[in-house]
Amino acid sequence: MDAVTFGVLGPVTAERGGDPLALKGPRHRAVLARLVLARRRTVPVARLVEDLWETPPPRAVGAVRTFVGDLRRALEPDRAPRAPARLLVTEGPGYALRAAADAVDAWRFETAVAEADRGPAGRAPDRLRAALEEWRGPAYAEFGAARWARGERTRLTELRLRAVERRAELLVDLGRAAEAVPDLDAHLTGHPWREEAWRLLALALYRTGRQGDALAVLRRARARLAGHLGLDPGPRLRRLEAGILAQDPELDPPGAPADAAARLWASATEAYDRTVAAGAHARLESAVGLLRGLAVTGGDGLEAAREHRTTAVEAAEETGDAELTARVIGAYDVPANWTRGDDPEAARRIVEAAERTLAALPPDAGADAARCRLLATVAVESRGVRSERGPRAAAEAERIARRLDDPALLAFALNGVFMQSCTRAGLAPRRDALGAELVALGTRNGLVNHAVLGHLVRLQARSALADLDAADEHAAAAERLAARHDRPLVAVFTDWYRALRLAVTGSPYDSAAAAYRSAAARLDGAGMPGLERGLLPLALLGLRLAHGRPVDVDPDEDWGPYRPWAEPFALLADGRATEAGTALAALPQPPPDLLYEALCCAEAALALRLGDRPALERARARLLPAAGELAGAGSGLLTFGPVDDWLTTIGRALDP
Repeated sequence: MDAVTFGVLGPVTAERGGDPLALKGPRHRAVLARLVLARRRTVPVARLVEDLWETPPPRAVGAVRTFVGDLRRALEPDRAPRAPARLLVTEGPGYALRAAADAVDAWRFETAVAEADRGPAGRAPDRLRAALEEWRGPAYAEFGAARWARGERTRLTELRLRAVERRAELLVDLGRAAEAVPDLDAHLTGHPWREEAWRLLALALYRTGRQGDALAVLRRARARLAGHLGLDPGPRLRRLEAGILAQDPELDPPGAPADAAARLWASATEAYDRTVAAGAHARLESAVGLLRGLAVTGGDGLEAAREHRTTAVEAAEETGDAELTARVIGAYDVPANWTRGDDPEAARRIVEAAERTLAALPPDAGADAARCRLLATVAVESRGVRSERGPRAAAEAERIARRLDDPALLAFALNGVFMQSCTRAGLAPRRDALGAELVALGTRNGLVNHAVLGHLVRLQARSALADLDAADEHAAAAERLAARHDRPLVAVFTDWYRALRLAVTGSPYDSAAAAYRSAAARLDGAGMPGLERGLLPLALLGLRLAHGRPVDVDPDEDWGPYRPWAEPFALLADGRATEAGTALAALPQPPPDLLYEALCCAEAALALRLGDRPALERARARLLPAAGELAGAGSGLLTFGPVDDWLTTIGRALDP
């Protein structure tokens, strides 16, 4: 069944699959709105009574329970009689609405506004526009007079006004001032006291060459502020007026160097297009160089690079020139620090093309550099696949690179070795050494991308080894390089690491869970589905197990590749232990990636609940090499707690 979504940015609504749910009368809606406002926290029945009636009737408590019962039937119509509610739950002295983080429009709006400030500025205006489209009217529209809604309505309204102005500010700063003018005009019609909006409108008009209109706006602002509030314009408006009158160069659009760079880019590409023949092989190699630069931008750039890369390889193979094909395949040496691919089918095609090209290369030593890059490509693109070919290709690429003494070649080969370093548990020390060599290679030889990779690899490895001080240092070093060289994807990994750190250092469950959800929001639009899918529910499962909390697995969530480990928990929660045991027996060995130990712990947790001795013995054997480590923390993203705790618990179950 589709999840229920709630709307409070306008009239209060509940929908399933786009169809509105019948919420009965106004007090039913008030109860629902009050629970949404509480943000998953419990609202005591006494507080609900106080909020719903100025003078409560004699049977107010019973009425509230009736309202809740009616709401439960609307929200979960297929719930079995006497089965516990999963959405509108009874907890302690009251009720709580356990809505998902993205199930309430107001929560989605706040998340999107926060993401817009953290993410790339170029994409922020579109994200803010989408967030503002969540609004259908005043927040909690039908409860404008309710005391309990007043503060939240004011807060959300202010956040919306700031989002409108922040979007306009970004458009002006990005050289898109003309786009900001209509929205600011409409915004000021309803909110003429917003000085910042007047300033932005005047600046936008000035930057589009409308100096007279900009000054007229400032005169209107002065008149409106005096008429509504009896105030003169503030210092920022006065400075802007003086600057416009003086045609101050500081008011010109920022980024003259960017304009120069844009002119240079246009000129150079025009010259290239004019002088390099359309069918020239050089075009293919140049295109791959562009794709390599595009990939490290993340988001749409990364997705476009993946898409066009396979096209470039296919075009190179069509020439019948094995050495050209080797150069085209091997030139895409984009560092990767996540051991699960984003597009397995595309990766498979790249590996097959690399293998064909390896077979076609001449056997002489002159082709060794090309051979090394092809082998490293096989190793990198075979990530997360359990086979002998990937590790062999990585080892051979490393041998060739060390013999040729080529730093860039060695860095690429070591990336392949890293991708094949999760064949069993307990290999964090080996990855730490790889990361250290990558940092040294990158720093000595100006290989910025591989220096960043090395720091992220060491962040992961030191997290696994519970050395969080060292992990902190590598997170900070990666962020410094990212800021200096414009590598926005780094923040995805360091945000997740800081959520992991909260989970490891004994922070309250709710704080760590909120940090995981905030980090997950950063993944939206990052262009890394192999990382994104299923990661948040898996992280929260590990957090619950580590905190000794009841496991709450929602099978309707997107568990991605981790669904086989989630479904048995859901079956157990439904009392279907036999089916859960069958599902446990059918679990595959966890794939050879950075979450190997985490999935071993998930399997152990299931085996403990089901009393499955063979599964417990299997989990113990797999986890034993990682004794002393934090399970799953080698990902740098999440953890299931100390491996030693799991080994002790398994040991007690096997040898009571």
